[in-house]
This record gives sequence, structure tokens and C-alpha cells, in this order.
Amino acid sequence: MPPPSSAFFEERFGVSPEDMRKILEIALSKGGEFSELFFEYRVLNSVRMEEDIIKDSSENISLGVGIRVLKGAQTGYGYTDDLSFEKMKQTALTAAAIAAGMSKLSVANLTQKSSNLQVYDLKSPLNEMRLAPKVDLVKEAYEAVKSYDSRIVKAQASLMDEIQYVTIANSEGLLISDVRPQVMMMASATAEDKGVRNTGFKTAGGRYGLGFYQNIMTPKEVGKKAAQDAITLLSAIDPPAGEQPVVLSSYQSGVMIHEAVGHPLEADGNRKKTSIMWDKLGKQVANPIVTIYDDPTIPNYRGSLNIDDEGTIPTKKMLIENGKLVGYLQDRLSAKLMGMELDGHGRRQTYQNNPIPRMGNTVLAPGDATPEDIIKSVKKGFYAETYQGGQVSDTGKFTFSVNMGYMIEDGKLTKPVKNATLIGTNVQILNEVEMIANDTEFFLGTCGKDGQSAAVTAGTPTLKLRQMTVGGRQ
Repeated sequence: MPPPSSAFFEERFGVSPEDMRKILEIALSKGGEFSELFFEYRVLNSVRMEEDIIKDSSENISLGVGIRVLKGAQTGYGYTDDLSFEKMKQTALTAAAIAAGMSKLSVANLTQKSSNLQVYDLKSPLNEMRLAPKVDLVKEAYEAVKSYDSRIVKAQASLMDEIQYVTIANSEGLLISDVRPQVMMMASATAEDKGVRNTGFKTAGGRYGLGFYQNIMTPKEVGKKAAQDAITLLSAIDPPAGEQPVVLSSYQSGVMIHEAVGHPLEADGNRKKTSIMWDKLGKQVANPIVTIYDDPTIPNYRGSLNIDDEGTIPTKKMLIENGKLVGYLQDRLSAKLMGMELDGHGRRQTYQNNPIPRMGNTVLAPGDATPEDIIKSVKKGFYAETYQGGQVSDTGKFTFSVNMGYMIEDGKLTKPVKNATLIGTNVQILNEVEMIANDTEFFLGTCGKDGQSAAVTAGTPTLKLRQMTVGGRQ
């Protein structure tokens, strides 16, 4: 694949840096304070297997530019998939009219810059592979599901790979580009026995090439884990309901930290005072053993970036340090309005979307305990392992559905549990954290916000909450 450079859009689509500068000037022509171009060329491939056949495969290509104009808190935005100068000019005028004012600012000379980061594995990218070897990977995961146990009645496996070329230019003179790979394999297994039917899932991938599925997690391992969970769930019982000690496992419990803690720390909700955290900066919001940060610079993770979608080079951003709220995740608009530093968390789904503050790789820092220490400390309680989804409100109240958990009895995991929900508020769980282990694992996710999706990762070690409400049928 070509190296990151604005030359990609000039050589392939005829858009020169001089054209970009002229469009930026047109975007400022009605009095805007800042203008920006986001060029994107993206190729997304997928293969899916079900019912013992390759059910479908596809290749989707998108191309376009998003043009943004800022004036105070006003945002003018337009986009087009036609990169002719005349069409981009019309789009720039539309964005300019939405964020108009009395300013008469000029555009700085564009200077090509580059990131000092390289957080992608660019060896053997899947987007450059032919279809046949991708089908072989999917078949390997699918067969691992089917062959695991005779009670597996349905299997599915899929592989997605993507390559995204972006170039960002703005009126301050920034010209910067990135080439971003992304892969994800998914396997699901449905098991049935004596009228009981349950499903297990497993995903694996990140900003890797083929080497991930050869050396880190093979398709066979992906399929086996999905099947293993489905079989375990066949003997699961409904949990005892009520307040009790709860242990959140490493790996998928990251989704709770992402949803219940991460979203309220995105800057837009705090500058608009819709987040429960808007007036808590500098205050103690969690047990002092809790430290949470977001780090898009972790190599190869799904939420990692060399530059964000505004061209800012990301940094590791501390959010809660020793229980104290110390920062919010910023995009350009919120950082300006709040008088805070850019930190590289401005993201957008495609060129058709306005950038907003988003998480990348959100991590609850490890503690000193071991997972065994934590489970031994619980006389009677609940262990949450995998989740089906959840809901979080601006007030911080949340409900998460647990796909699979276990009862904890006399310091040991005993009966598998299903049909459970975890209910609480983010402030409550942050203060109820009593022990944190040293076994951080990361969960791959796709985050939704304001109608936009973004690839993310969330990491947690095993942790214990003193008390939490578990909803169930008993």
C-alpha cells in the first residue's frame, strides 16, 4: 500500500494541495473562523459462512470529502462524493453559509506534516490478499465451531478487512495523511440440548495484517471459544437477584467501563452540561485505587490511530487518576470552547460525518491483586463474564445484560448463570470498586454515538465491586 501522503488523492483523483487551499479559502469566504477538508477513500471487504456454505462476500468502496467551517460554537458541514473542483466549491459555500460571520481570515500555506506514530501492523495486509485465502480463514473458524460438540446446531463465521486512506487539510496550514488497516473475525455458535438453546460469540482482530491470525489468535481458536461458551450456557441457571458482591471479569467487562464511564467523560457532553460529570473536574469521583485513561497510541489495537480525524496526533489521555477526575476527551471544537488542549480524540464515521469527541482504547489500569485473590474474597456473589449489550443514560444510570456469568460460592466459581442484568450508576460503581487484579485483557467493539460508529477497544483487569444490583428471575 502507498505511504500516507496527500499525493494519493492528487495522483488518483486529481486533487492537488493548491486545489485544497483554494477550497479552504472559499469555505472561509462568508466569515468563518476555521475551515477543514477531510478526504477519504475506503475499501471494505467481507466474507461470511453459514449453513456450510460461503453465504456472501462483498467489496464496498467509498470516496468523498467532508468540508467543515467553524464560527464560535456554530458548525457548518457539507460533503460530496464528487471530487471535481466545481462540486467541492459548491459544497464549501454551503458549509460557509451555515457558519457565517464577520471575520476575514486568510488560509495559511499548506505544509505537509507526518505523525511520529506508527501504530499499525502493515505486514501482509488482508486488503491486498485474494478472496480464496480469506475464505480459507473463515472456513477454519467455522469448522472449529461445528466440530467442537455434537450439540452445536448452528455456526456462523465471518471476516472483515478494511483499508482507509485519509488526507486532512485545514486553514491553519495543516496537511497530513494516514493509511489505516483494520481486520476483524467473528464466530458465533448456537448449542441446543433438551429444549434449551443458547449462543456464544467471539471476535478477534485489530489494526493487523495476516500475521495476527497466524501468530496471535488463529481462526480455530476464535471458533472454539464461541462454541465453548455456547455449550457452557446449556447448563446455566438463572441468578439470584438482589444486591450482592459482583466480580467483573477481564476482557468483555471493558464494555461496561467504556459505556458507563467513558462516554460521560467525552468533552461535548460536559461543555453542554448534559453529562453527569460536567461539574466534577478536579473532584474525587471514584475509589482512589481507580485510574482510567484512553490511549489511542497502543500498537495494533482496534481503536488505535496515528492521527485522529482532525489531523491531531493522539496522546494517552488520563481521565480518572487515583479516583480524581482529571480530564475529558477532546475534539477541536470542544477543546476551543472549553479552553483545553487537543488530545487526538476527534473522530468521525466517514467523510459524511462531523467529527466529535470519541474514545479509542479505554483502559482501567491494573491493580496488585490476582484474579484468584479476588474470587477467594467473595463468600457469595456474582461473576460477570460476557455481555449482550446495555443502556446508559446521561444521568449515569445503566443496565447491562449478561450473556454468561457464574455464581461465586465460598470463594469459588460454581454454577454458570444466564439471563442476568447488572443495574447501577457510573458514580456508584466507581466508588464501589474494592479490588483490582493484574490481568488486563482487551475487548474489541464498535461504538455508537450520535448516529456514528467508531472502532474501539476497552480494557479491564478482573475487578470486584462491594455491592451491585443483579437482576434475575429468582
